[in-house]
Amino acid sequence: MNYEAKYITEDIKLSRYEDAFFKSDIMFEHHMLIWFISGETKIVQADATYVFKKGDIFLIPRNQLATIINYPKDGQPHKTVVMHLSVGKLRDFYAKLDLKPKPLESQKIYSFNNHPLLESCLASLIPYFDMEELPSDIASLKITEAITILRTIDKDIDNVLANFEEPGKIDLAGYMEKNFMFNLPLEKFSYLTGRSLTTFKRDFSKTFDTTPQRWLTKKRLELAHYQFAEKRKKPIDVCYETGFENLSHFSAAFKKRFGYAPTDLLNKVNTNN
Repeated sequence: MNYEAKYITEDIKLSRYEDAFFKSDIMFEHHMLIWFISGETKIVQADATYVFKKGDIFLIPRNQLATIINYPKDGQPHKTVVMHLSVGKLRDFYAKLDLKPKPLESQKIYSFNNHPLLESCLASLIPYFDMEELPSDIASLKITEAITILRTIDKDIDNVLANFEEPGKIDLAGYMEKNFMFNLPLEKFSYLTGRSLTTFKRDFSKTFDTTPQRWLTKKRLELAHYQFAEKRKKPIDVCYETGFENLSHFSAAFKKRFGYAPTDLLNKVNTNN
């Protein structure tokens, strides 16, 4: 993977991928404001899929699970400016404001297309990437500017940015049934369900009567089978969207589970249709 990340501060970076694509399953620990210079990204969440291209600007709230697939596009690399809106920076910003954010039942990705104010703010960062060091007060001003613009163009964004709560203990079965396709360490799943790792494993065993890894593999392969049989998706897409990291490993696991390879199932489905 030919990847380059150039930071001008710990919260602001220029990201660049040259490969055919790059895929990762991640949990966002900070709110992330992203501006696309070139390339394309597919973001797959439990209940929605997003595609972002050149010129798009979007905000991903923290503590979200997603599969991220980055592609070059039109002969240009995948290139973005990324600004982390950390809890620390947001606490400082909102400390002087008397706000009580409303609790959100669910969080979504916020798309701002190519909004001129946000684009101007993020584009103004480009020259600083050629500097050896960016004064901290300038970086702080840029982050404050971005937050102020977000609050100007979306009156409900305070409910996202000013919410500093950590995940509480939630229904384990419901959460895992919704998010099993994300290939994350068990420590992340335990955190997001409001448990220690030990408690997570204990509750998981009581709930599903098996180990997390066995259950996750079974659920991911069942989802893959559905994607082939009902959606007729390509093996490479199904592999990466169901929590597997390697196509050959996925194909072998699929054949071991069902007795036939993904291509055999697809051929059968296409013949019958």
